[in-house]
Amino acid sequence: MATARKDIEAALWRGANTFRGAIDAANYKDYILPMLFVKYLSDTYSEKVGELKEKYNDPVRIQRAINRLPFVIKEKHRFSWLHQNRYSDNLGELINIALRGIEDDNPSLFAGIFRNIDFNSEAMLGNHKQKNTRLRELLEDFEPLDLRPSSIQAEEGKVASDTIGDAYEYMIGEFAGQAGKKAGSFFTPSEVSELMARIVNPKISDTMYDPTCGSGSLLIRTGKKAIEKENGNIKTLALYGQEMNGSSWSMAKMNMFLHEIMDARIAWGDSLANPMHLDSDGNLMQFDVIVANMPFSQDKWAAGFNTGGEMTGKGKEFKMEASLDKFHRFDWGVPPASKGDWAFLLHMIASLKSGGRIAAVAPHGVLFRGASEGRIRQAVIEKNLLDAVIGLPANLFYGTSIPACILVFKKNRNRDDVLFIDASGKDENGNLRYKKDKNQNRLETKNIEDIVKAYENRADIEKFAHVATIDEIKANEYNLNIPRYVDTFEEEALVDIEEVKNNIASIQKELAEVEAQITKYLEELGL
Repeated sequence: MATARKDIEAALWRGANTFRGAIDAANYKDYILPMLFVKYLSDTYSEKVGELKEKYNDPVRIQRAINRLPFVIKEKHRFSWLHQNRYSDNLGELINIALRGIEDDNPSLFAGIFRNIDFNSEAMLGNHKQKNTRLRELLEDFEPLDLRPSSIQAEEGKVASDTIGDAYEYMIGEFAGQAGKKAGSFFTPSEVSELMARIVNPKISDTMYDPTCGSGSLLIRTGKKAIEKENGNIKTLALYGQEMNGSSWSMAKMNMFLHEIMDARIAWGDSLANPMHLDSDGNLMQFDVIVANMPFSQDKWAAGFNTGGEMTGKGKEFKMEASLDKFHRFDWGVPPASKGDWAFLLHMIASLKSGGRIAAVAPHGVLFRGASEGRIRQAVIEKNLLDAVIGLPANLFYGTSIPACILVFKKNRNRDDVLFIDASGKDENGNLRYKKDKNQNRLETKNIEDIVKAYENRADIEKFAHVATIDEIKANEYNLNIPRYVDTFEEEALVDIEEVKNNIASIQKELAEVEAQITKYLEELGL
């Protein structure tokens, strides 16, 4: 029987129910998603080996062909072996050994991918007995799931790997919904990813980069947008990412592999203090397309530049200076220590090729805060790098209810204006430009289409879009606050004073009648 996406999602939900109430919802993903990954690797490898044994009769040829497979999973590292040994007293240790074995046997693909996961942790999974019970149940949750490539039922217009990858991303989103404030660091809502991918309009030949890639969903969506233009015929993508959180980095690596993006380069580390994607001369690599949903107003963003006590001075607090960055990203100004938004944006601009484009999610504070941020903003505008500011609805992102915006930058633009779009209000028919859901607001297909069309057409639309000249922005002292450019004010209906007076008189008359009736009842009761 074919395995559909709903079957994969059902297994993932069974795993979530196994851990519900036992560990924090933010940590479900660290155990459930790797188990799905091991099941996929095991089933895929077993099927490939079986096919080779049917194809060749000679053991030598069979082994030679097996050695050429993209990866290897030894018997004691496979899901089936772990399931057979699910009643072992040291089950957590056996799973850890299997995960490390997969890493060691496939260093080019999986080195360090499970390093942040400990299936033998009593601190996370409970005492010895509780831990073994939960891990046994987790193995049983996934055991019925057939993830052999030949068994996957691909959705229309997609391949088998998309079915598994999409189910994986769906569950990342579901976990994000349960994880609260911790979720924003690893997941961008799919509709926002779709909007950003369409804004940057990637080509299959583009190099694409996300310096704060989280689980990699935004980067994958951008790459897929490029593939769509080629009718899905080309799978080679030049995707680059960096992520500081180890758990999110692991998710990104698995996410790429499940989508069969084998050559993605996802680095682990701080992209500000220690950018990992450098060219042969040790300079920042430059990319055609950059997308990012960066950490909002990150505190102590420059801590990684303080590599020794000699920087702080005796008894003085560390102060970030432009000279400490060998890549000269902060020559236009050093962002405040407590707000790293412009630090990430300047890193992106420095990593952008001529003719390249950036779409980055940011809090509205980057548009109007003063001091060093104001000076940076002025420099960016004067160098004609800012292409558009797109205001998004509130409560759209996991982990924060505040409204955000998408900043679009381009190098070597052929125009000198800035487009402002306010997608947080209502359209010309009085309908919201987004959908209100129970927990999160959402952008629907029509909402995305409206924004993309306005971006591409670059024309004034009442209460929605405005093309501002540089002189107009200068007159506003380089303040980019969207209401200064897009007027969404709605006049309230005029109040009919005479009608209000008549209503008050009517209410007073009714009140007098009620009071008289109450007095009568009290007299009858002798009170």
